[in-house]
Amino acid sequence: MDVIRTLNKDELDESITLSCFAFQYEVTAEEREERKRRMNPDRIWGYFVDGKMAAKMHIHDMSMYVQGKPFRMGGVASVATWPEYRRKGMVAALLERGLQAMKDEGQALSCLHPFAVSFYRKYGWELYTDYKTYELTSSQLPHTAHPEGKVERADRDWRLLDRVYSRYAQMYNGTLVRDEAWWHHTVFKQKGGQAAVYFDDAGDPRGYMLYKVKNRVMDIGEMAFLDETARRGLWRFIANHDSMCDKVKLKAPADDDLPFLLPDPRIVQETIAYFSARIVDFKAFAELYPFEAGREERLYVRLTDRTASWNDGLFRVTVDGSGRASVEIADEGEAEGANLAACDIQTMAAMLMGYKRPRTMHKLGRLTGSAAEAERWERLVPQRSSYLPDYY
Repeated sequence: MDVIRTLNKDELDESITLSCFAFQYEVTAEEREERKRRMNPDRIWGYFVDGKMAAKMHIHDMSMYVQGKPFRMGGVASVATWPEYRRKGMVAALLERGLQAMKDEGQALSCLHPFAVSFYRKYGWELYTDYKTYELTSSQLPHTAHPEGKVERADRDWRLLDRVYSRYAQMYNGTLVRDEAWWHHTVFKQKGGQAAVYFDDAGDPRGYMLYKVKNRVMDIGEMAFLDETARRGLWRFIANHDSMCDKVKLKAPADDDLPFLLPDPRIVQETIAYFSARIVDFKAFAELYPFEAGREERLYVRLTDRTASWNDGLFRVTVDGSGRASVEIADEGEAEGANLAACDIQTMAAMLMGYKRPRTMHKLGRLTGSAAEAERWERLVPQRSSYLPDYY
């Protein structure tokens, strides 16, 4: 007998064992106990065959900034199946059940790190963010004039760093809202090293970096800054390590302009496709979404969603002058003669998350309908790029 349900506490060990097998890592007995203390069995869905766990999936209850506003988000992770049960549709069944659970809990958005983008596209997730990696030699470091303010090495004080991060994160779509536990158990553990904080002349923290120096390489796990003065201050601090570093490595948003600002812009850089997002509930998401204010609009869009039936159909989207939308299912007669746009739920997510503009999606054939209708969506979706400096 096949059953999909959340785990019991005594099944957490088996869940960890399956993750270790599927993702090829090991944990000590102490690490296993620590993981169990932090795991919530109500957030882990299992597919059981005759009482045995065959596959499982975690759904973290998280929040994410979209257009500067926090949205509840279901973070899908640790999707795994024992090899003897693979290719039997169990992951598809878990994802479908998970979408219903997220909808019921008010998580209108879901994100995950896809092992294969094409696999999760089949179930409605789409790429929403890329990032860049940079590699600079010590001779390529920008030796700028001494900027305003100062940089101080600091303890890993999450409250101090979050004063910068929470403002920086709202500049992008798709960044996580972090709490104390996330800083300690994820950010500091993954990025290690120590912190350096840029303070302006008024003593306000305006930028920071988490970094470590080893084997003459400075590895910057995270850098955030609120203005160019803070960026210059941090880079001056980095350049002061030129006698002890041959190379500097870091990660940045896909739209970052660092190479243009360097005396020698021919640095090693790579753009990497990263996380995928999915609109769990189009009506709920669009009614929370801050569209561009200034004019009233009524649009009709035909959405296709093969996994979440409640998103599949013809919708009327009415946006008022403040940018607030109301969304209703429309009948065919009502929309007859109106300009229609049509797309799948993946395309809608990429547009509303700022990854691809409506005009681009229309040019690519992913948003169909007239060019004029695509331009209406172009005007309504605010310009804001996406970024995710975290991993889960």
